[in-house]
Amino acid sequence: MKLFNKTLLAVAVTLASSQAMAAGFQLNSQSATGLGRAFAGDAVIADNAAVMARNSAAMALFDTTAISLGVTYIDTDVTLKDASLTYLTNTGYQSVGLPDVSDIGGATPVPNIFIVHPINEQWSIGFGAYSNFGTTTEYSDSFAADIFGGTTKVRSANIQGSVSYRINNNFSIGAGLDIVSGSGELYREFKSAGMGPSAPALDVEAEGYGLGWNIGAVYEVNDNHRFGLSYRYSPTIKADGDFVYQGQAAADDTLHLPLPSIAEFSGYHKLTNQFAVHYSAQFIQWSNFDTLDTDAFGTIKEYNWRDTWHFSVGGTYDINNAWTVRAGYMYDMGAVDEIQSIAIPDSDRHWFSAGLTYRLSEHSDLDFGLTYLMGKDIDVTESQYLGPLPVATVNGTTRANAWMYGIQYSYKF
Repeated sequence: MKLFNKTLLAVAVTLASSQAMAAGFQLNSQSATGLGRAFAGDAVIADNAAVMARNSAAMALFDTTAISLGVTYIDTDVTLKDASLTYLTNTGYQSVGLPDVSDIGGATPVPNIFIVHPINEQWSIGFGAYSNFGTTTEYSDSFAADIFGGTTKVRSANIQGSVSYRINNNFSIGAGLDIVSGSGELYREFKSAGMGPSAPALDVEAEGYGLGWNIGAVYEVNDNHRFGLSYRYSPTIKADGDFVYQGQAAADDTLHLPLPSIAEFSGYHKLTNQFAVHYSAQFIQWSNFDTLDTDAFGTIKEYNWRDTWHFSVGGTYDINNAWTVRAGYMYDMGAVDEIQSIAIPDSDRHWFSAGLTYRLSEHSDLDFGLTYLMGKDIDVTESQYLGPLPVATVNGTTRANAWMYGIQYSYKF
C-alpha cells in the first residue's frame, strides 16, 4: 500500500501506526527549558524566545530581541511481551508464540530555533523552527507478525511566523501561521507462514506540506502573576497520491486526514524573590481522528480515538544570579481508546522532569532539561482482515517509556 506523495501532514498517518512520545502522535520537544519543568506554565512563562511555540501572545512580554536555539534528544524504549500470533492456513487457524521484543523504539535528535523581535512597545514579531512529530519504530525482519509491526520512520519540521500586540499593561494578544514539512516511511509485510509468499502489505513514503494557525492571549495581574491561553487549529488534510489497498490500486486518489485542534491554559506565580510555581492544562481534540478515508475506497482504517488532556505542574528556584533550577510533573492521557495496536504502545503516561539554567553573562543563558516518560503495560489484541475475514490476529502486552535530554542556548540583546 503506497500512500501520500505530496502532503506532509499525511505523514501523521504513519505516526498513527507507530510509537510516539505523547498521546496519539503528538510530540513535546520545543525547548530544553520547558522539558525541565514538564512544560508546566509554558504558554506564559516567557523566560526565552521558545515560548512562541506555545503561545504567540507571550511575545509581548519581551522588551528586547531574544534568540533561542537548542536540541532535544529522544531515546525511546518500546517493548512487546507475552505475545502470540494466530493466522489462517489452508487447514484452518494456527497459533504460534512470539518471542519478547525490545529496543523497537528509536533515538532521535530534534533541533529548534526561535527569534522574538519587539518592533515597538506594542508590536512584536517572531519566527520559530522546530519539530512537532518525530519517531522511529522498527521490528526486526524475523518478526513473524510483521503485518502488525514492521518499520516506521518519521521526520518533520514546523516553521512558525507570529505577531503579538500589547493592548494595555495587563492584556496582550497574538496570532501565527504554521507551515509543516517532513517525510516518513512505513512498511508492513505478510510473512510466508500460512499466508502465502512474503509480500509488502503496506509500503508508504511521504513528504509534503500543510498549513495551520494559532491564536493566544496573556493576562498579567502584575509582574509576579500572569495567565496564558492559546488555541491551535489543525484542519482535515486532503492528501493526494497513488493508493493500493487490499490488492486494489487507485491512481491520484485523495486521503482525508483529520488532525486534532489544541487548547492550552497556563499560569505563573512568583511567590518569593527566588521561587515561582507554574502549571498548564492542555486539551487535545483527538476525537476528530476517528477514521482514515479515501475517495476511492471509503474508510480504510478505523481509530476512534478519544479527546485527551495533559496536566502539568512545576516549580522554579533561583539559587543565585548564576544558577536556576526547575522541576515538573505531567500526567498525559493516552488517545487510543478501544482499538489497540502493537505498533501504538499508547497509554496514560507520567512525565518526571528536572532542569537547570546557567547564566553565561548578563545577556546569555545555557539551559539543560531531562525528562523520564513512563508508560504502563497495555494488553493488545489486533486483527488483520481481508474483507470480513480475519486472516491474522496478534495478542500481546506493549509498553513505551522514554528518556528525553535537552540543551538550549538563549541570548537577549
